[in-house]
Amino acid sequence: MKTVSAPKKPSIQPGGKVVPASTGRRVRPVPAVTRAVAILRLLGKSNIGLGVKAIAQELNLVPSTCLHILRVLVEEDLIKVDPATKRYSMAVGMLALARNVLETLTFPNVVQPVLDRLAAEWEVSAIGVEVSGIDHMTVLALSKSKAPFRLQVDVGSRFPALVSATGRLVAAYSNLPSREIDRAFRDLRWGKAPNLGTWRKEVESVKKRGYSIDRGNYILGVVVVAAPVVDEHGQLTHTLVAVGVADQLDELQCTTLAQELKAEAEKLSAAPSAIN
Repeated sequence: MKTVSAPKKPSIQPGGKVVPASTGRRVRPVPAVTRAVAILRLLGKSNIGLGVKAIAQELNLVPSTCLHILRVLVEEDLIKVDPATKRYSMAVGMLALARNVLETLTFPNVVQPVLDRLAAEWEVSAIGVEVSGIDHMTVLALSKSKAPFRLQVDVGSRFPALVSATGRLVAAYSNLPSREIDRAFRDLRWGKAPNLGTWRKEVESVKKRGYSIDRGNYILGVVVVAAPVVDEHGQLTHTLVAVGVADQLDELQCTTLAQELKAEAEKLSAAPSAIN
């Protein structure tokens, strides 16, 4: 089974110094770009506007440098500033960029009917996810369950890639040293964290079964099932995920659902144009 490498984000050290991550290839750091992207990600995760001081402190930036970048982002209509509070938040310019990305992606359009069927038949939330190494995963398509339980997730939501059922798939397909994966695992937040030894065994079983199940580890009382979608080189690119209430999905039902997800994922893997 071929594996994928895991790109890492550069880090911003106190004073705004950018430390590039080691990705296996030489990439010349561009600090201004790295800082601008960090600001966009921070504002994208925040439900409220943030001031210059809060942004600079969170990202270890020099306030004056932070302000200059914010002004440029405002000028480009990617963020906006409230004249009264001087707080910054995302602007409509980001919508145009996001729409263009979604319109050029094949995967969401191809997988949506599959997700809709699974959500209706199993009363689960069905999700199509794009994987970016062990760094993060992004929701590209979604069909929410009509059951009382609803997962708080939307298209564009990002999560740590090693968490939950998809995380076990990511670890199974990764060729990073085990110590690096273990380090990333310890930084994760779980509802009920599995111990590292148990998690490693579950990762190994993924390679044999072709799917992963998280029962109550990520979110207490919730079961998450995931199956891998790979490209023509056997590299993990996406996953199909189903999320439901643990009390409504016993072990046999979880296995049956997992097999169904696996079959649909294999169909997508066999059609390279579907995952571009």
